[in-house]
Amino acid sequence: MTAELPEYYFRVRENGAAVFRIDTENRQRRIEMDQIAVINIRNGEVKPQGQRPLTAADQAEIARWMDARKALLAQRDIDDIHRAVDYLNLTTQWAQSKASDEQLEDVTDRLLLAMHDLRSVLVRKKADRLNKG
Repeated sequence: MTAELPEYYFRVRENGAAVFRIDTENRQRRIEMDQIAVINIRNGEVKPQGQRPLTAADQAEIARWMDARKALLAQRDIDDIHRAVDYLNLTTQWAQSKASDEQLEDVTDRLLLAMHDLRSVLVRKKADRLNKG
């Protein structure tokens, strides 16, 4: 473990994080984590914890973390879509070369409906973009 700890720790939760201030400047040199806020990444809400208001440094670090977290989640979303394209290609290869009749019977209708739904949305969105340009 490094000797220099960060000043803040963010415990990720489903829609945000619990924010802790790290303190090692005590008599026992123990790591103390004082929860200072709970943040909601979806609506941008920051709820201070305890009786103390957040300092300007606290607010700046929370804002920086929220921006970085939103960027990370957006990157993960697009990575998932790229993986979905790969899975579609792998599914095509599986259906063509490996799938049994029973396996195809089990998934064909659900796949066709999902692909039809996706195609409809993509075509509509593409038309909207072309009409704007």
